[in-house]
Amino acid sequence: MGTRSLTSGVRAGGGNTGWLWMSSCNLSLPVLSIYFLFWLLLAAPGVRAAGYQTCPTTKPGMLNVHLLPHTHDDVGWLKTVDQYYYGILNDVQHASVQYILDSVLSSLLENPARRFIYVEMAFFSLWWKQQTSATQDIVRNLVRQGRLEFVNGGWVMNDEATTHYGAIVDQMTLGLRFLQDTFGSDGLPRVAWHIDPFGHSREQASLFAQMGFDGFFLGRIDYQDKFNRKKKLRMEELWRASDSLKPPAADLFTGVLPNNYNPPKDLCWDVLCSDPPVVDDPHSPEFNAKKLVNYFLKLASSQKKYYRTNHTVMTMGSDFHYENANMWFKNMDKLISLVNAQQANGSKVHVLYSTPTCYLWELNKANLTWTVKEDDFFPYADGPHMFWTGYFSSRPALKRYERLSYNFLQVCNQLEAMMGPKANVGPYGLGDSAPLKEAMAVLQHHDAVSGTAKQNVVDDYAKQLAAAWGPCEVLMSNALAGLSHYKQNFSFCRELNISICPVSQKSERFRVTIYNPLGRKVDQMVRLPVSEGNFFVKDPNDKNVSSNVVIVPSSYSKTYQWELLFPASVPALGFSTYSVTKMSGRNEQVPSLLSRPRKPKSRVLVIENEYIRATFDSGTGFLMKIENKEQNLSLPVSQSFFWYNASVGDDKSSQASGAYIFRPSARKPLPVSHWAQISLVKTALVQEVHQNFSAWCFQVIRLYKDQRHLELEWTVGPIPVKDDWGKEVISRFDTPMKTKGQFFTDSNGREIMKRRDNYRPTWTLNQTEPVAGNYYPVNTRIYITDGQMQLTVLTDRSQGGSSLQNGSLELMVHRRLLVDDGRGVMEPLLETDTGDKVRGRHLVLLSSVRDAAARHRLLAEQEVLAPQLMLALGGSSPYHSQAAPKTQFSGLRQELPPQVHLLTLARWGPKMVLLRLEHQFAVKEDSNRNLSSPVTLNLKNLFQTFTIVYLQETTLAANQPLSRASRLKWMTKTDPVSHPPHSALDPTSVTLQPMEIRTFLASVLWQEIS
Repeated sequence: MGTRSLTSGVRAGGGNTGWLWMSSCNLSLPVLSIYFLFWLLLAAPGVRAAGYQTCPTTKPGMLNVHLLPHTHDDVGWLKTVDQYYYGILNDVQHASVQYILDSVLSSLLENPARRFIYVEMAFFSLWWKQQTSATQDIVRNLVRQGRLEFVNGGWVMNDEATTHYGAIVDQMTLGLRFLQDTFGSDGLPRVAWHIDPFGHSREQASLFAQMGFDGFFLGRIDYQDKFNRKKKLRMEELWRASDSLKPPAADLFTGVLPNNYNPPKDLCWDVLCSDPPVVDDPHSPEFNAKKLVNYFLKLASSQKKYYRTNHTVMTMGSDFHYENANMWFKNMDKLISLVNAQQANGSKVHVLYSTPTCYLWELNKANLTWTVKEDDFFPYADGPHMFWTGYFSSRPALKRYERLSYNFLQVCNQLEAMMGPKANVGPYGLGDSAPLKEAMAVLQHHDAVSGTAKQNVVDDYAKQLAAAWGPCEVLMSNALAGLSHYKQNFSFCRELNISICPVSQKSERFRVTIYNPLGRKVDQMVRLPVSEGNFFVKDPNDKNVSSNVVIVPSSYSKTYQWELLFPASVPALGFSTYSVTKMSGRNEQVPSLLSRPRKPKSRVLVIENEYIRATFDSGTGFLMKIENKEQNLSLPVSQSFFWYNASVGDDKSSQASGAYIFRPSARKPLPVSHWAQISLVKTALVQEVHQNFSAWCFQVIRLYKDQRHLELEWTVGPIPVKDDWGKEVISRFDTPMKTKGQFFTDSNGREIMKRRDNYRPTWTLNQTEPVAGNYYPVNTRIYITDGQMQLTVLTDRSQGGSSLQNGSLELMVHRRLLVDDGRGVMEPLLETDTGDKVRGRHLVLLSSVRDAAARHRLLAEQEVLAPQLMLALGGSSPYHSQAAPKTQFSGLRQELPPQVHLLTLARWGPKMVLLRLEHQFAVKEDSNRNLSSPVTLNLKNLFQTFTIVYLQETTLAANQPLSRASRLKWMTKTDPVSHPPHSALDPTSVTLQPMEIRTFLASVLWQEIS
């Protein structure tokens, strides 16, 4: 059974992917029509009015120059989102999105030939809500005629290096749903448009292809890559963006724009530009029309040399352009008229207002055979010594907060979907997931999670997240009250990362409800800050659970802190509630657990459990060796912290390290310390080595009972800079493995990319920065292997990483810099107070190559979607007086197999649910447990709390029924691609191929919880 790809070809596809199940309930026809009218209308043939049918006429035999009027509106950068929208602080940057959209609308109405594209729905949706009905009707008409076209259509133009694929899908879904709800099929974007992100991931292209896009246009690519592409006429080609999905499922036509996304030199007619306008009055002393026309004709001819068809584009706009759209359009009107008038004199250049969609359509009609790209566009450099690899790690606190918020949002979405409307209105008040969906979407912007905005803007992003957690906390409390039949005064303990939770620290009795967002049972070691003493823990069945209280030397205060540990088991898509009671009397375990920093008597120190042994050199305090006892593997591993001295420019280049750019002053990093002061904690549940490297660098290497990986919890900061040296801190693992200069990183948390030192697959690299030029984004994992053993390190946020010498692996955990890197932020990356001190975790796996994927795939899934803790004081009150309280619950009737990840379960409407299921293994990735094989599911009675009445399969962003989604066909120089028809949807037999994501909209009936 082949991978489900979107049907290629511009005509509507056939086949039935809808499924109606009537046996479980009796629904009248009027009710059915209410449920399904929207989808039946959407699936009607020929419903798409806008798109290629509205494109302007071009002239065969001529060079057609497509002018693309556009504005690039950052959703936060030098100003906050609202400051950009309303036009506040124009002394910082002159920009006001509301005036841009007002002005463009007026200018489009003056001339029916004019066209404009818009991208960021975060801004457009806000503007739309402020318009009158009459203005909205005018806009709808412009969209229907193709004169106002939406490209990309996400809430933001997301970053591609530091974003997790799940968050990318969510933000695209939010924006595309707004367009679908507002404009129907007229507003459907056909083209992806990432003109400003600083490098491009293969997974991003794969996701866009699965969303139904026909093409993808890029602004920034490496300067050497671009030079090579121009020379070889490869500025446009087909991107084959998956090793697992069968073509053309992840194939996407991709073009590199000629001038990033800016107007050609001397042709910028915005209020922010200084180029002279077109003066076409021959009697004026400022007459310049003839000169401009000649210049334009030469420019078009020169640009044509690097592209293969008789069509080329010019991007007419830039950052926050078109606040006075009349300036742009008046000059472009003149330019078009003057240039086209030269055709009477034999000119073969035809210039027209166009859009990326219409340009793509012409490329497709050219019927050429295109080359195929299979790697990615990382790392990006815009000149020698100028590698944009610093932002992979910039602002690690914000990066962690974003990842934690993704986790929290999925829990919120799932509980809302399982409980239905009662989650929104319940005993705790009004709950709402929408604010967090929007805040998380904003964080995916390429200057947000990337860490490349000004400090006050970063603070605003964090405030948006913090405010949006509140409505989700109410929603989750309502849902849990309904599912458990008990109302408890929940506390969400948002500061557990710094061991602060007032409920657990100050209460004699409290409950811990643990929610598991995964589709299978999870065993989790719960760790909570408490006051000194003994505690009894009981499980959901009121049975005693083993627990320990351990002392943790706090890096956040000068006193010792206590933490309670106990193992918990939580069912799939469900919760377990544990009770904790503090006992009177002294904790007899304390003397043996309190281990102050000292030099151990023996030279070698060991922590171990049934599966793993870690050995330390007590002289240096460093990790020496990791052993996998289960597989009889042993690997010498030295791990420590180092820092690169950040360059402020030198005789080779003035380029400095900054928020975007990583440029160390020397190839070899300096050690934070040559030894670590260590102490040991050993209990029945955990064994820990505490390492103190310096006043600003600590680490706990931890091994829990029954755990098959080492946990390295590091705390770094505030990084000292009083010596006037900016510092970029790394955690480095050195082994004797023979890795041949190769290492592997994930692409946005999904497929794995092979990396080689000083190498690019598609051109011969002239390496100017041997450290920064070999750094790659690490979203969830990085590993090295010698073909037999594999050492994998999983991250809890996006970081930059590399392997710069044989058998070595490093990750950048924090950076603090003293100068700006000259890319527009105009302030150094010098976080103070919030964000200057960071705590994080690296999970280290040593395993055989045969089963490495099974270990890192499942562990990464559990790290990204970790259990959510909710605490409550001992007392509670019944929510349903006639129902027995529940201390354990699963939302699934049966667990999902390990290959299957529940990517999305969310409310879609009053009686609809959005469901995404994915196969999380790649082809030929796991040979031990056969996890790379296709897997088949029965969705009919999968969920406990609702019944699926009708199931509709859609594209990845849920804005098109899959049966009607159509994509352009492209011919390539590789093997022919087949386009199998869609098979009928059978909910009792839904098959997932390796790396396939299938998306469904389900009409449901929620059950009464009994």
